[in-house]
Amino acid sequence: MDAVEVFNSLPDARLEADLRACLAAPAWGAKIMAQRPYERREDVLAVASAATRALSWPEVLAGLAAHPRIGERAGGDSKESAWSRREQSAASASADERTRAALIEANRAYEEKFGHVFLIFASGRTQEEILAAARERLTHDEAAERAVVVDELHAIALLRLERVLDAL
Repeated sequence: MDAVEVFNSLPDARLEADLRACLAAPAWGAKIMAQRPYERREDVLAVASAATRALSWPEVLAGLAAHPRIGERAGGDSKESAWSRREQSAASASADERTRAALIEANRAYEEKFGHVFLIFASGRTQEEILAAARERLTHDEAAERAVVVDELHAIALLRLERVLDAL
């Protein structure tokens, strides 16, 4: 049985939990579950991509609420926490104290300006690159930043969904 067949046959409660670990916006997981059965991996990812793009702003905020601040270690033993630690691990290893302090300040300024956690697809990025992105994004207006946040959330959710499929 291939991964897509296993995905299609997972009990709803198990699949819902796996999807929530990818993106903690219930509407996103519900749309993916509603389209089962899938024929190919690409079909699962296409529905997930479209579902991410269709999220309302309150649903995006629900997804953001499950993400730790960049540079902070996600606690707990959930799949989502483990993924977050993995995604930020390279960046955490790359930073010196000055960069860490500057990132804490950028996080604070970002949250003050936009009212939610700074989200970035951290996999493969150094803290210096993340800090530069945070500073650049602080220049955005609300509409421009919302579009970037959705793009970042999309990238993270699809990476995590690929991990779910790879583990089946």
